[in-house]
Amino acid sequence: MAEQYPSIAQCAFIAAGLKVLLFPAYKSTDFEVHRNWLAITHSLPLREWYLENTSEWTLDYPPFFAYFEWVLAHVARLVDRSMLRVYNLEYDSWQTVYFQRSTVIVTELLLAYALQLFVDSAKTNRRAAHAAAISILLSPGLLIIDHIHFQYNGFLYGILVLSLVLARSDNTLLASGLVFAGLLCFKHIYLYLAPAYFVFLLRGYCLSPNNVLRPRFLNCVKLGGGIAAIAAAAFGPFVALGQVPQLLSRLFPFSRGLCHAYWAPNVWALYSFADRVLIYVAPRLGLSLKTEALASATRGLVGDTAFAVLPDITPRVCFLLTLGFQLLPLAKLFRVPTWHNFIGSVTLCGYASFLFGWHVHEKAILIVIIPFTLIALRDRRHFSAFKPLAVAGHVSLFPLLYTSAEFPVKTAYTIFWLVLTLMVFDRLAPAASSGKRRFFLDRFSTLYIGVSIPLVAYCSVVHSIVFGDRYEFLPLMFTSAYCAIGVVGSWLGFMVVYFGS
Repeated sequence: MAEQYPSIAQCAFIAAGLKVLLFPAYKSTDFEVHRNWLAITHSLPLREWYLENTSEWTLDYPPFFAYFEWVLAHVARLVDRSMLRVYNLEYDSWQTVYFQRSTVIVTELLLAYALQLFVDSAKTNRRAAHAAAISILLSPGLLIIDHIHFQYNGFLYGILVLSLVLARSDNTLLASGLVFAGLLCFKHIYLYLAPAYFVFLLRGYCLSPNNVLRPRFLNCVKLGGGIAAIAAAAFGPFVALGQVPQLLSRLFPFSRGLCHAYWAPNVWALYSFADRVLIYVAPRLGLSLKTEALASATRGLVGDTAFAVLPDITPRVCFLLTLGFQLLPLAKLFRVPTWHNFIGSVTLCGYASFLFGWHVHEKAILIVIIPFTLIALRDRRHFSAFKPLAVAGHVSLFPLLYTSAEFPVKTAYTIFWLVLTLMVFDRLAPAASSGKRRFFLDRFSTLYIGVSIPLVAYCSVVHSIVFGDRYEFLPLMFTSAYCAIGVVGSWLGFMVVYFGS
């Protein structure tokens, strides 16, 4: 088959040029977080990595990511040794900035490699697979979060996509599970996707395809032994040091509130929005107000959210809702363990964790968008469910970049990406081979996309002109609530598609 143009390598090269131009752009506290981790892993012995607290940005990723920072630090010392001093807080020399931003670009090449494997593994409609791969590679989400705000998501999602692609063949199922186990040792947020991997590997690798009551013992030993070896490599040194409780307290800080400072576009954003509306109508309805929560409820910026009218939400409620909505797609995956059902189940597990999880960051929306993109062009029903997610997920990231200099970059790039991606996807998505097309979802997607334009204009420009510095919580609240409607609508639409196909 003829090579598709532009190639993934060409897109990666051009994208890297744009990202280099963004080196002087705004950078968040995450930049200092990773600089501090470079310093910790380079300057201190391993036994002190998860104890060091000179900076408030303590090391709170699993050990493989700490080892990753340790490797980068060996290169960093050749660039500017000052960045590797633990007490040199907020250090951001131009050498440091250029080095750290360059490492994001270089490590993101793993994502390009994984996407090329995805295209090469496509047995049918390779053109659609190529379009999906390029849309991920050029994602405005990765541009905003990694190359401006600053993180290493491109590298980590490269590992995830590689694992998902390896799951496409029976011959590489074991490798898929082991790669995902390694990913969990880099960043524990991917635990949300682990139930889908567990069911798929159990059904497709560990149990006989003809009899689910007959285990394949050799496969179980290979998978279990491989995962144990990876976990030992990551956590073994800290087990030997007796630091497992300390490490776990860093990885799972449950003392944080239900909502992050900028509300992630999930169910709790709508819940918070409803509570703020009820503050004004409660007296007329005879509802009582919790006066101690009013200051928190009206600001809309705090992380520890307190509700003035509605009941408070506990971590247990979040866990039960997340688990319950994950079990639904997992049941189908166990019955029909195909690759498409696996990717659909991974996507729905990501949806459930994002929509109902505790203290979810808006940046976590990529855990839904990226796997969904891999199957968005399976047919028009999948594409219809994907459209509101593509819009809502990326618009919800706009508050991360609140400086005026980055406003043209984030809006122009995101709009261009959305228009081009949705137009290309619309042309490539085939008609559904079974089931009925959901015209309600099509109309919802069209109306939803149309509303996004005036909303972004108001939140980004009009509000500051009309109100100045007053009511600073309103743009964030409107953005979160609007985007939450899109994500929830997309989730409901995809649930119908997933169980109807």
